[in-house]
Amino acid sequence: METHRLVLPGDLNHYGFVFGGRLLAWIDEASWIAASLDYPHCQFVTVAMDTVEFHHSVREGTILRISCERKKEGNTSTTYQVRVFDERAGHHPIFSTNVTFVSVDDEGRKRSIRG
Repeated sequence: METHRLVLPGDLNHYGFVFGGRLLAWIDEASWIAASLDYPHCQFVTVAMDTVEFHHSVREGTILRISCERKKEGNTSTTYQVRVFDERAGHHPIFSTNVTFVSVDDEGRKRSIRG
């Protein structure tokens, strides 16, 4: 799944670059949507995000492409590789990580992702 975000003034820190936490929130949201579309019967919560390393700074007006690809499926969890690209700058990701979700029931207990 892919989605796009436009970096707006409210997304920037006092140096004029995107807040790292804002980018992480977008990544968490995009990968959660991908997992929820792949497993519509599940309630997912984020349990892990691998390495958090920003490869390039991002300024206002940048169009980001967030790509989410399922990499692993367990009994109660699934992991997505997430890559973020500056849509105008090229093919090298400015950020990449793996995000793992676990399926839970209404009481927060793990449950199978297989219907």
